[in-house]
Amino acid sequence: MAFPGYAGYFWPGMIFISSLFCGGKLNADEPGKKIRKLKDIVIYEDARYYSAFPSVVRRPGGDFILAFRRAPNRQALGEKDYSHTDPNSYLVLVRSRDGVTWTREPELIYAHAFGGSQDPCLLQLRDKTLLCTSYGWALVRPESLPYLKKPYSRAGDFIFLGGYILRSENGGKTWKGPYYPPTIPSETVLSALGDPLPAYNRGALFETRTGKILWVVAGSDPGVPGKTSVHLIVSGDKGMSWQYFAPVASDDKASFNEASVYETPGGDIVAFLRTADMDDQACIARSKDGGRTFGPYQKMGFQRHPLNALQLPDRRVLLTYGYRHPPYGIRARILNPECTDFESASEIILRDDGGSADLGYSWPVMIDKRHILVTYYFNRNNGTRHIAGTILELY
Repeated sequence: MAFPGYAGYFWPGMIFISSLFCGGKLNADEPGKKIRKLKDIVIYEDARYYSAFPSVVRRPGGDFILAFRRAPNRQALGEKDYSHTDPNSYLVLVRSRDGVTWTREPELIYAHAFGGSQDPCLLQLRDKTLLCTSYGWALVRPESLPYLKKPYSRAGDFIFLGGYILRSENGGKTWKGPYYPPTIPSETVLSALGDPLPAYNRGALFETRTGKILWVVAGSDPGVPGKTSVHLIVSGDKGMSWQYFAPVASDDKASFNEASVYETPGGDIVAFLRTADMDDQACIARSKDGGRTFGPYQKMGFQRHPLNALQLPDRRVLLTYGYRHPPYGIRARILNPECTDFESASEIILRDDGGSADLGYSWPVMIDKRHILVTYYFNRNNGTRHIAGTILELY
């Protein structure tokens, strides 16, 4: 999704994925060590809308909530192309009891008073509270631009609003907020309203074993318009307040932006990073001291668009991502529990039938101890953007 520093704003036949594609290290004699694809599903599709950027959680009772951004399909209104910024983009959700069949009509999570909301990122806390992070863009007419406080971040006719957080204590039936995270120390950009820019990013947050919430956010690099780095902020009170911890990754030439954060069984904090101006290279950054400092980022050796990590029952990690090069689709890798074998882990092609590069933003969740749902947005033949999923089985 577009935000500052993002360059490119933009059963019928079971399919078996052998141990060859899941890395030669898998032992075929151990149950649950191999993975196969069962089927693809459509979760939500309506030709009137551009639906994208999903996140999904499994509730303590076993049901599922999937949030996504829905905006008008502007091509239906005569425009030539799709856009990732829209004044009528709202946060909505659908529900499922089994992870396969979903409610047809979305429920509204939030409609921002000053602009379109983007990329809802859900986090299910252990106390059953739901958090949803997002950010927004305000439509500003050209004649108004001279009156805005500078510097601001602009994408066409839209000015960036920064991030915010919503909370639900009743399973997403009602939401409180928005609550605004702090501005990171190095941020120089102002919001469309002239205020210090609240921290923002697209990607998975993480609740640690000690109950702290980790969030890797993006921030503008001072003096370099459009360039961003990423930073760790931490909450010790279930997302009500945040403390700046450390820079996660920066580079003299490339940007880091959309990121997911994960705590390994050994206690390392790893951030999976999207880049710009680095040939779509996936990167990883690691902290061995609880997020106080991060070592130099490492290139992971493959191209991807935002990554997301899911711990499997045996503590290995399923890493999923969109692939925005022909053949367009969704891909994955299985890493060891400490996420150290990213260079040797083999790639799994979940889908290669996408209609264009406008897809991806995967978000996986365990359905049960054997089955996984990988959600993402997708298009066929460059048509309606919709929310889809792939069901995988460990065997």
